[in-house]
Amino acid sequence: MKRVLVTGASGFVGANLVRRLLKDGHETHLLLRPAQQFWRIEELAREVHTHQADLEDMEGVRRVVMAVKPDWVFHLAAYGAYPHQIDPQRMLATNLAGSATLVDTCAEMGVESFVHTGSSSEYGFKDHAAAEDEEVEPNSHYARTKVSATRHCQSVAIERNFNAITVRLYSIYGPFEEPSRLIPTLILHGLRGELPPLASPRIARDFVYVDDAMDAMLQVAAKPSIPRGAIYNICTGVQSTLADVVEIARKLMGISVEPEWSTMPDRSWDTDRWVGSPQRMEQEIAWRAQVNFEEGLKRTIKWFEEHPEWLSFYAARNSTVF
Repeated sequence: MKRVLVTGASGFVGANLVRRLLKDGHETHLLLRPAQQFWRIEELAREVHTHQADLEDMEGVRRVVMAVKPDWVFHLAAYGAYPHQIDPQRMLATNLAGSATLVDTCAEMGVESFVHTGSSSEYGFKDHAAAEDEEVEPNSHYARTKVSATRHCQSVAIERNFNAITVRLYSIYGPFEEPSRLIPTLILHGLRGELPPLASPRIARDFVYVDDAMDAMLQVAAKPSIPRGAIYNICTGVQSTLADVVEIARKLMGISVEPEWSTMPDRSWDTDRWVGSPQRMEQEIAWRAQVNFEEGLKRTIKWFEEHPEWLSFYAARNSTVF
């Protein structure tokens, strides 16, 4: 058993990680902003230890870390990944300054493993499967702050011989994903025999089922021999287009209506090429995604069908459904 501190635990990936940590028997502590929405983790309140501090509060963050004395830290808190999160100053304060405070404090305390979640957006647009050692070309303020945080973690790891690792997440999906995202929206419509408004069928992503992502993060944390400052892609190496995704959804949910493409405008970050190279994770961590997209979507549909309370909750929050 490890004593684990998680930031961003009320988010999609964080909430799944917390459930996995509890299932595996770890003592789990959450560092949460006071104004955070807790709907994903309310039912876990009696099983975790909750500490409140904003990442912008340097003294508050240090106080929590020193009180918890964690073995492992998973830093998932971030700002700017959603279209409504547009404040550049808050991106800097959360993604860079907050991350720096956290990793510096953890290095000072000699934490066993510090796992920082980066983003595939750090690479920018690539015409090939991006690898961890190639040049990053961030093309948004959010991506630039994530690159800066990654570089700071690397510097701390190398200069202080500290086990700080960055995992660059590709398109994670599964239970508890944000209601406005593609996969929940597609499922909510599909269960009613419909399809939502759709962007270009050529838009592509490297989709990773959330259970695979949890396995990857835990394996990284548990391996002390990782090179200091290492970066790993959490990806499948398989690209799926929106056309692929919709066709699989139609098959799994028996949707007879035909898709109406480009009824939703493309976004600035949309591209027809977005895929990562999984080779470093395979070679150094012995991890490879086990769940293909069809199986992952099937599991996510089943989760909604088996949890009508969450289906109702999502339907109420997804503005494209009703």
